[in-house]
Amino acid sequence: MFDNLKKLHELKKMQDEFKKEKLTFEDRGVSVTINGNFEVEEIKLNPELSLQEQQETLKHCLNKAREDIQKTLAKKMLSSGLGF
Repeated sequence: MFDNLKKLHELKKMQDEFKKEKLTFEDRGVSVTINGNFEVEEIKLNPELSLQEQQETLKHCLNKAREDIQKTLAKKMLSSGLGF
């Protein structure tokens, strides 16, 4: 039981660390910053692009940022040694 409590404590600590993780993805002057809770923290648009180009690029940036933060967090989980 103590081992389970210890793992829960480690998981909570890891979750708190993940919240601090941030990643920015940029494409064609449009950028998205996302944190380890998968919350969008910042979006910058490029006024030189048409509305449709901005929408498509923003969608691409959001998807790529989410994918990249997932990979980053997964690597941290695997290297944590918690034995999942």
